[in-house]
Amino acid sequence: MTTASLYLSMAAFALASSITPGPVNIVALSAGARHGLAASMRHVGGATVGFTLLLLLTGLGLYEVMLRWPQTIVAIRWAGIGFLCYLAWKLAIDDGRLSFDAAAGPSWLSGAAMQWFNPKAWLASVAGMGAYVADGDPVLVWRFAAIYFVVCYLSIACWAYAGAMLRGYLSDAARIRRFNRAMALLLAGSALWLLAR
Repeated sequence: MTTASLYLSMAAFALASSITPGPVNIVALSAGARHGLAASMRHVGGATVGFTLLLLLTGLGLYEVMLRWPQTIVAIRWAGIGFLCYLAWKLAIDDGRLSFDAAAGPSWLSGAAMQWFNPKAWLASVAGMGAYVADGDPVLVWRFAAIYFVVCYLSIACWAYAGAMLRGYLSDAARIRRFNRAMALLLAGSALWLLAR
């Protein structure tokens, strides 16, 4: 495989795993709808950095540590399920009022932390590094992470943008409550899916 085709394949993998629905994207969509695009970009930036750090550490040996202590995988799984349930609860009880305060909305840190509790992020990190950097070449790990950073940022930003575009339709508090409850059901459903696995 040529270098260019390898990088294109990495970018395609990053796009497929970043743009598809998942907890981080659901929160980005909800944040965009509730707080607007500018406020939701903190979540986008934090989630991108959080995932990229997870990907880098996985490629540089974190997965080996987890294989030696499999109880860490179980702990991460349960923490992820708990975190998803907490987010679902927060969305379900939201009052439906839109915020026009630029300081409102999810923080950069919550976006970054969310990736570490996101089972989809762990799966993408392990699968991506296993597929593209199985030999652990640090240069290739860093290049894959750089490609993933750009693709991940743009993908999550698309969800935040879509949410911001829904803002006009969701200007009524009752509609935003229904929207938030639908997002809460999706998050809770993803947590239940993890329990069933």
